[in-house]
Amino acid sequence: MPWLQIRLHSKQNQVPELEDMLLDCGAMVVTLEDVNDTPVYEPELNTTPLWNDTRVTGLFEADADVEKIQSIIEEKATVLNTDLHLKIEILEDKDWEREWMDSYHPIKFGERLWVCPSWREVPEPDAVNLMLDPGLAFGTGTHPTTAMCLTWLDSIDCQDKTIIDYGCGSGILGIAGLLLGANKMIGIDIDPQAVQATQANAQRNNIAANKIEVRLPPYDNPQPADIVVANILAGPLAHLAPTISTLVSKKGLLALSGVLVSQAQEVIDAYTPWFTVESVAEQDEWVRIVCSKNTD
Repeated sequence: MPWLQIRLHSKQNQVPELEDMLLDCGAMVVTLEDVNDTPVYEPELNTTPLWNDTRVTGLFEADADVEKIQSIIEEKATVLNTDLHLKIEILEDKDWEREWMDSYHPIKFGERLWVCPSWREVPEPDAVNLMLDPGLAFGTGTHPTTAMCLTWLDSIDCQDKTIIDYGCGSGILGIAGLLLGANKMIGIDIDPQAVQATQANAQRNNIAANKIEVRLPPYDNPQPADIVVANILAGPLAHLAPTISTLVSKKGLLALSGVLVSQAQEVIDAYTPWFTVESVAEQDEWVRIVCSKNTD
């Protein structure tokens, strides 16, 4: 069944009013997008950031009364004394899950590691192939922060090591460590769906049950790990520095990501009481910070 899509351009202070208007006109759903593609990387807790120029889109059933809706929108534009740039389109119905699956391809990281969608053939059967279905959790390898962490894991010696994936999401980093030779992975995440996704992806990669442990925080680990990867955001990373530092063994390695270039020094400063920075990698405005645990 086709759908009717109505798009408007709005200023920040007009968004709630236009959103309510489209819903009152019968919109099944209303979405908000940034007209100018200005990212909001780390909004304050419990806030819904809106852009100065916002695209407000309502999705209607195909038999909606277009003339009536258009009349209401034009009347609202007059009241607001603004041009809403009204655009009306017919959308053909699609299998959106299939569309997403078709666009997700295997990706290689470093020399040995491939991340492959579970529904596709692996490009190199003899390589280290991580079969992934992210489900509702974050982490597919396509984002620069995840990509940099995967490339780093491929470059180090994971053999017989213990790895903690802090903020595990889909479990992609911890599972990669296991496939690269680690003997134990501990995944920690605040989202129960991430716990489920990590467990499912571990099974998908034939990881033995005794090699993986996934849980919600807080996590008090009596045996610190050789490798800890935390790919979250700069604010939580800085705040959690005392906690995360206890998870890394002496001479252990810590990789921090989810950090913008402009935030890197703040995060480094938070960890310097316990760690020495070994390297900082940058990709598309994001950085990965690798540290070694101080022995003193």
